[in-house]
Amino acid sequence: MLKQQRADHLLRRLHELYPVTPIPLDHKDPYTLLVAVLLSAQCTDIRVNLVTPALFMLADNPRDMMRVSVEKIQAIIRPCGLSPKKSAAISALSRILIEQHGGEVPQDFAALESLPGVGHKTASVVMAQSFGVPAFPVDTHIHRLATRWKLTSGKNVVQTERDLKKLFPRESWNRLHLQIIFYGREHCSARGCNGRQCMLCRELFEKN
Repeated sequence: MLKQQRADHLLRRLHELYPVTPIPLDHKDPYTLLVAVLLSAQCTDIRVNLVTPALFMLADNPRDMMRVSVEKIQAIIRPCGLSPKKSAAISALSRILIEQHGGEVPQDFAALESLPGVGHKTASVVMAQSFGVPAFPVDTHIHRLATRWKLTSGKNVVQTERDLKKLFPRESWNRLHLQIIFYGREHCSARGCNGRQCMLCRELFEKN
């Protein structure tokens, strides 16, 4: 099976398996999603969802958050790991949103990526899920599966994102990146499949 054939097969099957793709991080608007995605770096979505209710009860908008001390933010988000950097970033980006963006999360990749603690993946998630802009956020899990499924030979997430965008229709990106994450967690984890055991891996390689 050629690479494009594998991609087409995966797209069809993932749509069958996951017709509904709820966003795993609890949020109510672009700002709370931005903060939740920032917290999810090197942390599970489940843990983030346990932490954010207390944080958002304290402040769920940039104006209120900028008034909260970094120390108080850090105390709440400590279970997510990297709390000194994350708390400082949340405080700083909240102030920037107020001072430079009228208190709104910008609908622009460059503006988002200029915010403290916000990299390309975080910006991509916000653009895709809050604003509906086609994006393909690639984290280490998607990178692992794309490599396992021989959709990329990229040595990093940047190359993997480029390769996946070439293989899949633009209109599928926002839903597909979630479908891949859901499938990886449920069936094709790093230790749970060696590239031959789960159903999609078997389908792909049995057809070769």
